[in-house]
Amino acid sequence: MLSDNQAVALKKKATIASVALAVSLSLLKLFAALYTGSLAVLSSMIDSLADIFASSVTFIAVKFSSKPASHEHRYGYGKAEALSALIQSAFVAGSGMFVLYDGISRLITPRPLEEAGVGIIIMVISLVATLGLILFQKHVCRLTASQAISADSAHYSVDVASNAAIILTLVVVKLFGINWFDTLTAFAVSGYLLFNAYKLAAAAIATLMDRELSEEIRQQIQDIVGKCEGVLGMHDLRSRDLGGAYMFEFHLELDGNLPLYKAHEYTDLVEEAVIRQFPNSQVIIHEDPAGLKENRLDHKLNKNKA
Repeated sequence: MLSDNQAVALKKKATIASVALAVSLSLLKLFAALYTGSLAVLSSMIDSLADIFASSVTFIAVKFSSKPASHEHRYGYGKAEALSALIQSAFVAGSGMFVLYDGISRLITPRPLEEAGVGIIIMVISLVATLGLILFQKHVCRLTASQAISADSAHYSVDVASNAAIILTLVVVKLFGINWFDTLTAFAVSGYLLFNAYKLAAAAIATLMDRELSEEIRQQIQDIVGKCEGVLGMHDLRSRDLGGAYMFEFHLELDGNLPLYKAHEYTDLVEEAVIRQFPNSQVIIHEDPAGLKENRLDHKLNKNKA
């Protein structure tokens, strides 16, 4: 089991490795794009530039989100990762639009590829290096359970598929001389970039807007609470993602005749049970006498739904 300092140090190593690889591959692909004139390679180079930005933002977010809660930010800094993802999505979308524009220009004014063999060699090097980074990132994720590193690894996993597609494109152009296949692949990479930007933005906005956690997680909370000693019910469950840690708020229904100390003891048991299932989560519980008639959040939400 790693200590907090060891986990942070390992995550930083993973983000530094990610930035270093993105910079190296960008320079390598820039040379390949200029040497071969391949739009597909150029689009991959643009993607690598986006990787530099994304990995740099991830590094900053990992460092910032690991800060402890302060008087000004009592929920902690975990949402820094969601904010960084929103910034990344805008950059990735811009990259996708650039590749799409260049692809349309190539359709209007076609340009033949040169030295496709050099492009194939460089893209194979890129593919192997990216696979090495992904293996290291997955190792770090197993030891630290970092969501930021996991997201970065998922991004590079898609890059592997993109690089493989570009290698196929260069092979087709070299062997069969079908130059329009290069433009077609660039359109596909552009589509991937725009779709990936949408997914990044949607997930980030959901976190920043305090969207409820999945029904599966909410049901787990209800099952956990229902099995605890002294609990007669619960209502008004609210949940949100603080950026790598969950927060749960709910009203706990107990026997109204219980002494305050006993009610507090039951509440502590519930809190401990929730945290065992969701480590690092924050739990806020309001104690209510069972059967109390009151204007509940659940009632308001059901009326709005109807």
